Amino acid sequence: MSKEELKVYNTLSGQKETFTPLNPSEVKMYTCGPTTYNYIHLGNARPIVVFDTVRRYLEYLGYRVRFVQNFTDVDDKIIKKAQEEKTPPLELAEKFIGEYFVDADLLNVQRATVHPRVSQDMQDIIDFVAGLVEKGYAYVVDGDVYFEVSKFKEYGKLSKRSVEDLQAGARIDVDERKKQPGDFALWKKAKAGEPSWESPWGAGRPGWHIECSTMSTKYLGESFDIHAGGLDLIFPHHENEIAQSEALHGAPMAKYWLHNGFITINREKMSKSLGNFFLLREITEKYNPQVVRFYLLSTHYRGPLDFDDEKLELAGKGLERLETAYRLLEETRKEKGSGETVSPEVWTRFTEEFPLFEQRFREAMNDDFNTALALAVLFDLARTLNGLHQALNGKTLNAGQETFLIEAAEKYAQLAGILGLELGQKGVKEETANSQLVDGLLELLIKVRGEARARKDYQTADLLRDELKELGIVLEDTPQGVRWKYL
Repeated sequence: MSKEELKVYNTLSGQKETFTPLNPSEVKMYTCGPTTYNYIHLGNARPIVVFDTVRRYLEYLGYRVRFVQNFTDVDDKIIKKAQEEKTPPLELAEKFIGEYFVDADLLNVQRATVHPRVSQDMQDIIDFVAGLVEKGYAYVVDGDVYFEVSKFKEYGKLSKRSVEDLQAGARIDVDERKKQPGDFALWKKAKAGEPSWESPWGAGRPGWHIECSTMSTKYLGESFDIHAGGLDLIFPHHENEIAQSEALHGAPMAKYWLHNGFITINREKMSKSLGNFFLLREITEKYNPQVVRFYLLSTHYRGPLDFDDEKLELAGKGLERLETAYRLLEETRKEKGSGETVSPEVWTRFTEEFPLFEQRFREAMNDDFNTALALAVLFDLARTLNGLHQALNGKTLNAGQETFLIEAAEKYAQLAGILGLELGQKGVKEETANSQLVDGLLELLIKVRGEARARKDYQTADLLRDELKELGIVLEDTPQGVRWKYL
């Protein structure tokens, strides 16, 4: 597999580009993590899952990936929530960092190489701000430090808007002490009852944007490969990161900028401020987390993804189709045959077709990480595996064929695993639909149908079969007995 075939959409250039990392064998990647003042909602979960998948695919291609995801544990929102709950801000942030990992683990998100925290890198932040002041890009006003936007001539290159437009539309506090309205805070003077740290400009705390510039520099260097986050971060957050980092270092900050689309409800962005959000914790109480992950990857990451229960139900059925194919493949390998061998034509056709699915999967992911198309490839593969199961049903396999099926199961699971989907674990449908009850009822219905057939009551037997099919469950009569699977 040629790594050079990977294309990524770069927000900075506004087009797809061939991915060529600064180091041919290593990718350095930074993604903005959560502000830890609440449980994450489904909108927060999308970039977490998307960029975990990007990382997994890069590793599959053979790159070493140094992946950094920060925690913003010093922020206005944290301070406000802490005051409401009469809790020290850093203690509140620590609590929700722990809760983040609970949710991330449920979604099968890998730990970052480094999870830096603002509170633990404060001296580096202060040094970064001091460097900008020394270079003339920042100025001090009564204990506050501001970045002077007009000094950075390329300001606006990420969001594709002029400085005048950005200043007019900027969501910033009005402060007559600033030279221009668009100048933004690097350091904020301490206020009573808020956490603060000593600095050359007096006690205070950092602004939001300087935190990520500092942590990405500290853990990845002045220039790195990928900076990722949600569309809402393009301006002002990422625009300001570029200004700060490139002003101080005189070098490009990140080569590729990747941004995921919003999750919407009735086509309106899901957010805490609008009050139209669903906590991930609430959703995973109703749906298996693997189903949620499948749903989040079912649309290309740059497009919007509208939320409703029906889409999650469809995701559950889709994932179960993949699970069923894996389960039947395992059963085929383990079954004791009747002595009859599989036809050479069938076996040859399968062994020739199977490698093509990995090629198609790579082509999908090489097109700007198109997980929706990659899932479609997995569905095609599942259909092929189901066909093979039917062809091999009751047949005796030789040692070479058994070995090939083992390798096929491993490859199928590997491709699904690139998307963070774990085939061969506890079945998704079983967990989401009260497995013991469902399995027990199915076995009972299969038994009743068998008894009906034994007494030649084919009308009842066929009715049971057809009604189950309407519910999405297919019965298969085989020499080894009745099997069932989800459509």
